[in-house]
Amino acid sequence: MKVVILAGGMGTRLSEETDVRPKPLVEIGGRPILWHILKHYSHYGFNEFIVLLGYRGILIKEYFHNYFLHQSDVTIDIRKNSMEVHSSLSEPWKITLLDTGLETQTGGRVLRAKKYLDKEPFLMTYGDGVGDVDIPSLIDFHRLHGGSMTLTAVLPEGRFGALGIEQASITNFVEKPQGDGAWVNGGFFVCEPDIFNYITEGDSTVLERGPLEGLARDKKLRAFKHHGFWKPMDTLRDKLQLETMWKTDNARWKVWND
Repeated sequence: MKVVILAGGMGTRLSEETDVRPKPLVEIGGRPILWHILKHYSHYGFNEFIVLLGYRGILIKEYFHNYFLHQSDVTIDIRKNSMEVHSSLSEPWKITLLDTGLETQTGGRVLRAKKYLDKEPFLMTYGDGVGDVDIPSLIDFHRLHGGSMTLTAVLPEGRFGALGIEQASITNFVEKPQGDGAWVNGGFFVCEPDIFNYITEGDSTVLERGPLEGLARDKKLRAFKHHGFWKPMDTLRDKLQLETMWKTDNARWKVWND
């Protein structure tokens, strides 16, 4: 299965970092948070990615274009204009970097990836959050419950829109949680190709509104409850918390060994 990553937003609440680079390139432990997300999926054997670019997307292209060089020991002969690679360490990733427009909404970005998905089920997540979600268990849950889309429901600090869940199905959305204990959309989706039937407004489609609401109304949206670690990087405070966790060997999203 291919992995689609939404990486085009402007990240305005993290403007201290995103004035000069897209949020997926903001670093945790010296690596972009996007790198952490790819490492997560790669740990479970998913190595083909479609990254949906928007704001300052060229910087993400440049990062991956130079990735091999950054991972290698090299000798550069300036006079001869030559470079010798001595050793390298790189991941088995195949990455499609797809320009989806600066103003395109989340659903519109996903729609633009349709032609690269070969009418097959796919995984999807946001490019600014990490967690220790067990991806194979998520996929097994999705297949068992037979919906068109499964999202990972999480219990955060209480500042996101809440989900109404009955058994495995999502029944409604609530803009603001009524106190603690409300499950919210944590991303980490499994999607069937028919979700594109719900993206009906082109680039202006907001995935979290019409499409998810329509899927819930038609009882095709499932919730995989994740009781482990999950955290988005929305603000500078979030970034600093994740950085501290990494530096103190308490990065609970790091499921890989290297």
